[in-house]
Amino acid sequence: MVRAETRSLPIDSIKSKFLSDLADNHVVVEAATGSGKSTRLPRWASQFGKVLVVQPRRIACEALAAYVAQQERVEQGTTEVGYAIRFASTLTSTTDIAYVTPGIALHWLAENNLANYAVIMIDEFHERRWDSDLLLALVKDLPLRIVVTSATLEGAKLCDYLGAKAIQARGREYPVSLSYIAKQAHHLPDLQHLTERVSACVEQAMLKDDGDILVFLPGRAEIQACQTSLSGIDAEILPLHATISASERQYLLTAIDGERARRVILATNVAETSLTIPAISTVIDSGLERRTKQRAGRTVLSLERISRASSEQRRGRAGRVRSGHCYRLWGEYAPFEAVTPPQMQREELLEPMLFAASCGKALTQLAFLEALPDKSLRIASQNLAKMQALASDSQLSSLGKRLMNLPIDSYFSYLVNLMPRGAEQEAMLDLTAALTINRRLWQKPKTEHGLKQLQQWQPLACDMTATISLLRGHSWPEALQLNLEALKQAKEMAEQLRSVMGFAKLKQARPYRRELIIEALLSGASEQAYVRRAKRHQAMGNGYAELQVARESLFDDEQVAALVLDQYSTPGRGLKQLTNIGLCLLPVSIQQLMRHQLGELKPSGELDGQGQQLMRRYYAGRFIGSEYLALTAAQYRRSLAKRILARQELSFTELSLQQDVDAWNLWVSLGEKNGGGSGEPIDAELWLSEHLQQLGLESAEDLCLIDAKDLTFPGIPEWQRAAFEQAFPQSLRLADLRVQVEYEVRVKRVTLHYQAGRRKDGPKRWELPSWAGWRVFYQKASKRVALT
Repeated sequence: MVRAETRSLPIDSIKSKFLSDLADNHVVVEAATGSGKSTRLPRWASQFGKVLVVQPRRIACEALAAYVAQQERVEQGTTEVGYAIRFASTLTSTTDIAYVTPGIALHWLAENNLANYAVIMIDEFHERRWDSDLLLALVKDLPLRIVVTSATLEGAKLCDYLGAKAIQARGREYPVSLSYIAKQAHHLPDLQHLTERVSACVEQAMLKDDGDILVFLPGRAEIQACQTSLSGIDAEILPLHATISASERQYLLTAIDGERARRVILATNVAETSLTIPAISTVIDSGLERRTKQRAGRTVLSLERISRASSEQRRGRAGRVRSGHCYRLWGEYAPFEAVTPPQMQREELLEPMLFAASCGKALTQLAFLEALPDKSLRIASQNLAKMQALASDSQLSSLGKRLMNLPIDSYFSYLVNLMPRGAEQEAMLDLTAALTINRRLWQKPKTEHGLKQLQQWQPLACDMTATISLLRGHSWPEALQLNLEALKQAKEMAEQLRSVMGFAKLKQARPYRRELIIEALLSGASEQAYVRRAKRHQAMGNGYAELQVARESLFDDEQVAALVLDQYSTPGRGLKQLTNIGLCLLPVSIQQLMRHQLGELKPSGELDGQGQQLMRRYYAGRFIGSEYLALTAAQYRRSLAKRILARQELSFTELSLQQDVDAWNLWVSLGEKNGGGSGEPIDAELWLSEHLQQLGLESAEDLCLIDAKDLTFPGIPEWQRAAFEQAFPQSLRLADLRVQVEYEVRVKRVTLHYQAGRRKDGPKRWELPSWAGWRVFYQKASKRVALT
């Protein structure tokens, strides 16, 4: 059935070429924001069969599906439209156009290679998310028609990659003027006084014209702050982010005829692409966004400056229906990146590697627009090996398949799967629900009375138990300031994850044993164990990384060790330095670290009567305990040799073996021409170990059979020893001065090292042996002088 479009859009000019090219080729469509590509192209492509439209954001999937379905009803079309996002779907077996997130598309690709679809359209590809890049790499060789769309994209590069036809469409039709707010021309976007600057711009825009205002902010916290600040102005203040309700989103995106209040819409970058907000005449751009990046081996959100391409996209939102204006809260010549770097280039690759294997492909064997960093590939491979998630580079293990069942970060899914099935797994599922939303649930009291209430409520000072308690509806002290909106979101996530796992609802949660969770984590995720630094109490380390405890953590100053289950990073000094902040701490005891044998053992040199050596265990440089280690016969002989040479073994303290061997080695190195003799140099410890073996020493029980005279080192012939030591002493005792003598035979240099004595000046040359032909120096601390 041929339909007439209800309203002309810029993208309509390419319809015939799009259909012609798509009949035999993949197609790359480059069209500016607002051209209609996200709504028109899927309807046109549906004549080839079912269409899968991959949208990077859940809110856009719902909104676009609703809009296209409405257009079908208005035009009396027969195409069925739906969407599928995490935990929600309107799709049926008869749905012709499905709007889905990349994660959903990857799961379906793993299940059946998208066999139900004839066309896949990857929208907003310029955002270069890892899941969109991976999806394109996986489907490019499948028997599917591929459409890739973008507002800002290097089309030629992508066409070469896909072997596709390029199509360009014109964009917005109205000019948008610019104002730069920062006083300094090179001033970059930042959070400092952001609320005040936004409020001033809104007031200025309210006077300039009568249109609606769209403000781009980096996140929900900034949106809430600006909502409060703008509450007194004569306009309707509306938030727009991924967690608003469907009714709120519908209200924002629906044009309203007739008189109504002006609207100020405070949005994250979800409003940058795909979503069309009517009646916008002014854009206020903070120049900031929350962008994913690598953090402690996981992909997380961080505050970043946008690229020039993104700033142009945001500007274009003011020119959709009329001439507009854009206020940029930075300097006109501020240095920006040209485009946002691809996630694959700036993040760790654990998630892509896991998803590629779920589709039967090795990430290292896939071709991408840019070669993947070797270091990131290596780290991802090591982490997945540690998690035992892969059976091979291109195949998931049974654990890896379980990780994919939960629609959350694979690290959190791994923590859940570490737990024994039952109450402890439920508890970890609830905890990861709270961590997944990436929002702070509470603010600690500042008064002494409030802190006392908090300590009485959570005597363990444990973030994990506090978080789970709040999610499960237990009471909390009045002094603890809760973020009720974040808590509600965390509860909703917990209920959804419980449904996926087949667990009962939160109100029916079973009591769990904290000790079992600790044991499971120390067994399977021991790298999350941190201890306080011995000399820097605020810092904690695990031997590989260091972090500081978040201010809102319940972990107190009396506790030494903890399992850190979440963290984030903030910029430190220099370009590459980061400060890691621990968010969710589960206190553990030093004894638990010892029981799981964390850290490394170092010999103390002490032996007990059974031939066991006392070993000191260190974790992240901190001494955490001692234990005796049974030694083999060879290890026992070597350890005993060290003790004898250091004169620590009581039965052999009279021996001067080390001095005898040192004298022999000097004798040999001098040779007969220089007052020494012939022979081979000796390692004292090795010689003594072998000699003890020759004497039949196998264990501590044999030691009583050996006498000190049995361990005499033959060394320099007795009749030459006295004369040699007089000519080449190893130490000297002079008036008020004792020195150690070092010989460097190759360069014929003698250095006297100060040991003790009250003499202020060094030794006189006449006090010393002749050392004919040798240069003589005296060294005390860093001062070194020649003696003549």
